[in-house]
Amino acid sequence: MSTALGIEMKTTPLPIVEDKDVQRVADALSNVLADTFIVYLKTHNFHWNVTGPMFHALHQMFEEQYNELWLAVDAIAERIRSLGFIAPGSYGEFNRLTYLQESPVARNASEMIAELLRDHETTARTARSALAVARTAVDAPTEDLLTQRLAAHEKAAWMLKSILAEDRPTMAQQLELREH
Repeated sequence: MSTALGIEMKTTPLPIVEDKDVQRVADALSNVLADTFIVYLKTHNFHWNVTGPMFHALHQMFEEQYNELWLAVDAIAERIRSLGFIAPGSYGEFNRLTYLQESPVARNASEMIAELLRDHETTARTARSALAVARTAVDAPTEDLLTQRLAAHEKAAWMLKSILAEDRPTMAQQLELREH
């Protein structure tokens, strides 16, 4: 192949993922997209409606989380498009594809946190399952995206779980109490 500079270049076609594998990857990504969108929507709702003594801290944390989730929704949908498929984008499609349950009403802060914790844990499982599909297909860009999503959901779950945790004495404090 000649270029405008007259330099000869050889091109080697890049290996692509098998068609049947691409469909499975796109389907798995669609489930991750649906879960991510639903947890985004819930987090935004809880940001607006949280009340109580932890209002300010939760309001800010929920805002950080929904902003991160919004960017993730875009990245996941664009990956589906780059694989040659139409990304789901309606509430009906998301409802059909998600593993999460819709939240009927705004609740107290502890219930909101517990629900988001469950949702992040579920979405992490969805991402882990999709990651296995991407690995089988040897789809490195999707593997990378899903690894990042898995880490983000596991971190969010850890933070939410930490808020719900009761203050328990550390091991050193327990030993000290036993000595007295």
